[in-house]
Amino acid sequence: MTILQITSLLIVLAAVFGAINYLFLKLPSAIGILVVALLASFGVMLVDMGLPHLEIAETARDLITSIDFSDALLEGMLGLLLFAGALHVKLADLREQWRAVFLMATMGVALSTVVIGTGFHWLTGMPLLVALVFGSLISPTDPVAVLGVLREANLRKSLETKIAGESLFNDGVGYVVFLVLVGLAFPGDDHHASGLQAAALLFVQEALGGAVLGLVLGWLTFRVMRLIDDYSLEVLLTLGLAFGGYELAVFLHVSAPIMAVCAGLLIGEVGAKHGMSEETRDYVDAFWKLIDEILNAVLFLMIGFEVFAVAFEVDFLLAGALSIGLALIGRLAAVAVPVLILRPFRTFAPGVVPIMTWGGLKGGISVALALSLPDNEWKPLILTATYVVVIFSIVVQGLTVGKLANRLGRAPDLV
Repeated sequence: MTILQITSLLIVLAAVFGAINYLFLKLPSAIGILVVALLASFGVMLVDMGLPHLEIAETARDLITSIDFSDALLEGMLGLLLFAGALHVKLADLREQWRAVFLMATMGVALSTVVIGTGFHWLTGMPLLVALVFGSLISPTDPVAVLGVLREANLRKSLETKIAGESLFNDGVGYVVFLVLVGLAFPGDDHHASGLQAAALLFVQEALGGAVLGLVLGWLTFRVMRLIDDYSLEVLLTLGLAFGGYELAVFLHVSAPIMAVCAGLLIGEVGAKHGMSEETRDYVDAFWKLIDEILNAVLFLMIGFEVFAVAFEVDFLLAGALSIGLALIGRLAAVAVPVLILRPFRTFAPGVVPIMTWGGLKGGISVALALSLPDNEWKPLILTATYVVVIFSIVVQGLTVGKLANRLGRAPDLV
């Protein structure tokens, strides 16, 4: 199938599954599409078991595997999704919470990687470095999933900013950590740095380079927008920034996710205030909300279909089930330690830790990173465990975190 045919099929299925969810399941849109996609996938497998001569499952598996989920997300959709998410996070709010956001997105990711990786090494007997790779890809919270849930929960602004800001930045940081660890664990892979010195240089180049590139491109786009008063052209400029900036970051070997976040933050704050008319702001806001919703639907549809890529072996599924607990423990460490460090300087209500722990949803980024691993004996186990954790996180945590947040996150003293 051509790219256009695949894209058309995904959009049609996302629309149909979205309608099914709206009419019958009535779950939050993205989660509902994921659930319907999972049910459809399992339905195909059951039919194949009853009528194996039709080879329906094999045909579906070939179609799904022909879509490079990792490339589609990491090299395409992710830039738009991160830009859209960052566009609606205000710098003024982020500045007030920058210490917590910074510590959780850096120290938190590192702690979670170590906790999960060490635990996975102990559970499976996997080499420690390879297990740390799993820890790094499952540690970042998925901004797409997290921001989608935030829209359903009426949180205090300070808590919402912590969750949204951290999810945007720890995604980029986690991706860089993943690249570093893959280079150390699989030194024969040409696409990643190998050796400690090369790994350190890669981290600095990716993280700082991505931030600088995003700010520079965002500033240049803002300066151009100040000279223009045409909402359609200005919307096009933001789209060009998200697309072109992401691809330029990939070409320059700097962190494209961090670039997208920094550019989105600058346009959403400085650009919206000083470079757009009120009419343009309304159109830019509506356009990127629509892009976010459409890509979100397609992404969750693809996650549901990726079940065909999972190895259904009992040992792998058991490891995946146990990894759910590991992921939650790692997330708890990523949240609780920064809170303890900052507690002498500010007050935190008890609700912050449980909400941010349970609300640290995993998503398509983790699956994409697992799929992007070089072929090795541990990849099927890592992919299966990742998929189990992601499905649990999106469906179970995603459907309950709003209630938890509304119960604890609206306390008057929560900051």
